[in-house]
Amino acid sequence: MRPTPTPTPRFAKHLLAGAVILLASLPGLAAAQSLQELYDAARGFDATYLAAKANAQSAEYRAAQSESLERPSLAATAGVNASLTDPPNVGAKSTFTASGALNGRYPLFNRANSATIAQARKLLLSAQADLDSAEQDLILRMSQAYFDVLGAQDTLATTRASKAAITEQLASAKRNFEVGTATITDTREAQARFDLATAQEILAENDLRTKQVALDTLAGRNGVTPKPLLVPVMLPSPMPTNAEEWVTVADQQHPSVRRARVALEVASLEISKARAGDLPTVDAVASLGTNDTRGTLPNFTRSAGTSAVGSVGVQLNWPLYTGGFTQNRIKETLALEEKSRNDLDFARRSVAQGTRVAYFGVQSGLAQVRALEAAESSSKLALEATQLGYKVGVRVNLDVLNAQTQLYTTQRDLAKARYDVLVGNLRLRQASGQLLPTDVDIINRLLAR
Repeated sequence: MRPTPTPTPRFAKHLLAGAVILLASLPGLAAAQSLQELYDAARGFDATYLAAKANAQSAEYRAAQSESLERPSLAATAGVNASLTDPPNVGAKSTFTASGALNGRYPLFNRANSATIAQARKLLLSAQADLDSAEQDLILRMSQAYFDVLGAQDTLATTRASKAAITEQLASAKRNFEVGTATITDTREAQARFDLATAQEILAENDLRTKQVALDTLAGRNGVTPKPLLVPVMLPSPMPTNAEEWVTVADQQHPSVRRARVALEVASLEISKARAGDLPTVDAVASLGTNDTRGTLPNFTRSAGTSAVGSVGVQLNWPLYTGGFTQNRIKETLALEEKSRNDLDFARRSVAQGTRVAYFGVQSGLAQVRALEAAESSSKLALEATQLGYKVGVRVNLDVLNAQTQLYTTQRDLAKARYDVLVGNLRLRQASGQLLPTDVDIINRLLAR
């Protein structure tokens, strides 16, 4: 195995200069926030997640509402009535009546109500799946925004370090041209690289600002500064190491599959509800009422009377003919059940495909990190050799500039690849429906304290 070379003093000075410049433009590391801290803040701020949470809460109340269909109900009614009659040859007669009643009903047999209650319970599971999906999406969005900022910081640091190295190379080329040991070509090549590095620095600064704004918006805070990764960086590998095992879990746990499965069950219950349209309903009914009537007769005498009546019975309601409504409603629900079944198949296939893609993406990312680590080591050696060759005259200024660009580009790509692997692990767990808030803590342990 090739040993990792020790950076030359000049190279170390450039890298340190870039890091110092970047840190000087950022808040102190003591005030930096961890991924767990920002995720906790986002859970109380993100509108999408809070909307899904409120919807899940409302589903609980909808399910509780449906339970009332199997419970007794009681209603009170009251009324007053006044009348005045003046029949011919009799004289005027006035009456005043006050009435009140209690009416109760208790369902004994109602298949439609039973299906409605079962549907409400299923829809509660669907709302919970929506909430799980929103929570997983928030974890992924926060993690992506967090590491986007770290990646932008690394890009700016390497860009500034590269610019510092190019500045020194430009000064060297000018000195050599002045003493006659180099041509104007070296100076112009170094100046061109310096100008390009300046443009890249401006672009990197703007990209960092943009990503910081996105992270601030998601967390509901201003001036968020994420903590960097611990050094040396330890990247987790996905477990299990077989893509099909991830797919098997995803088929059972992914929120999309759970929603589609619930939708199929609800559609089946809708068929039962439609078929219940041909069945009778039986209710136990009871009522208790009273009337108080007072009146004035034509001879100015007064009359008064109070009556009360109560009843208890069983009421049967059996639809004998609905004009074809029930039969066509059954056919409609059968077609909708077939649609839900196909939707479930589509969800399962899509989740399986997404899980496989996410798994192979993580594996590819880990391999890329290993390759870039080797490339970084090789690029450092190549830069040292090129700088030595330039000093003894066997290498030109352009060779040094190219070697420097290759090293800084490799370092930038390596940092980004590491962040992509971390986010890719979370994306894989989301694709398989296993992403939980505890996974944030696992990633959080890889950050600097």
